[in-house]
Amino acid sequence: MASATGTDIPDTRPLWQRIVFRIPVLGWMLRDVMEGDEDNVFYAIGTLVALWTIAIMLWGYPALILPALALVPVCFLLILLITWG
Repeated sequence: MASATGTDIPDTRPLWQRIVFRIPVLGWMLRDVMEGDEDNVFYAIGTLVALWTIAIMLWGYPALILPALALVPVCFLLILLITWG
C-alpha cells in the first residue's frame, strides 16, 4: 500500500544528476550549489581555491602547473568555437 507522505514520489532528475548527486561529499556540494541558496556558489568557489592553495603548499609547482595543462584543450576548444561563430 502506498503511503501518502510523499516519499514514494519518483525522482524526475536526469540520470547523470542522480549518479553525480550520490557521490558522498562531491554530490552533496553540487546538489547544494544547484538547488540551494544563491550564495552557495561563492562558498564552493572559495572551497576550490582553498583546496588548490593547500595542494600548491604541499606539492609545489606540479599542483600549480597540472591544472593549467589540463585546461589547455578546453581553451583551445573555446577558441575554435569562438572563431567558428
